[in-house]
Amino acid sequence: METTTEKTTTTQEVADRFYELAQQGKFDQIQDELYDENVRSVEPAHSNWQNVQGIDKIKEKAKQWQEMTEEMHGGYTGKPQVAGNFFSCVMGMDVTIKGQGRVKMDEIAVYEVKDGKIVLEHFFF
Repeated sequence: METTTEKTTTTQEVADRFYELAQQGKFDQIQDELYDENVRSVEPAHSNWQNVQGIDKIKEKAKQWQEMTEEMHGGYTGKPQVAGNFFSCVMGMDVTIKGQGRVKMDEIAVYEVKDGKIVLEHFFF
């Protein structure tokens, strides 16, 4: 009897790929490639953004953000730190928001990985 084992992507591998794509500004590809279809997105209590579940709702949030953005002046994503099934990144951007002016934002993003996919994004700012 022949057995095959399917290799699951590790949290470190997901974090490394996330960082690689983030350095290229490919956040849509991060969602397409690394997110689970039932991924949850959690925002701080003081945020104007809603907590959502499901890749379609997360993509809708991203679309709304893009529609609010007048100009992106710069941004960064720090190297991920991995602990167990989680990794975190320090992230930031310098952006002009329509009707609100230019804003510099910094945050810590924590991601949970299960079965080789991101199942949770949790933002702190």
